[in-house]
Amino acid sequence: MRYWLMKSEPSDVSIDDLAKRANKTIAWYGVRNYQARNFMRDQMRIGDQVFFYHSSCKHPGIVGIAEVCKLAYPDTTQFDSNNKYFDPKATSEIPRWFNVDVRFVSKTRLIDIKELRSYPDLLGMRILQKGNRLSITPVDPAEWKCIIGIM
Repeated sequence: MRYWLMKSEPSDVSIDDLAKRANKTIAWYGVRNYQARNFMRDQMRIGDQVFFYHSSCKHPGIVGIAEVCKLAYPDTTQFDSNNKYFDPKATSEIPRWFNVDVRFVSKTRLIDIKELRSYPDLLGMRILQKGNRLSITPVDPAEWKCIIGIM
């Protein structure tokens, strides 16, 4: 099993939105970074654990836990010319973008970036590295354990 941190803007999909969905699952759509796409497409497996992170908001940080519940498949938003995630270079025969489905596990207290930086055991986390803007990053098992311990 692997561990991940996945960012979502709460104005698009929040942890509460995920928790309220009938099946508590959602496709993690709209990723348009090749490295993040490759994490989903090539490395994520069913059962992998995810820190759900609210980004681009007043109080960014970890707000919950989810799990991968469906392996990567083509992101349908890339084919919809009316969608903000449309990619004119993508075709159904050769899709460029993929997503996985994640399932709500639990909501947590907000653990913001400042708090994450206060723990020496977390200083190596990708999200804390200068210039990191990836929406999906792997989390080391020791980092996962540390964060679970402070929740």
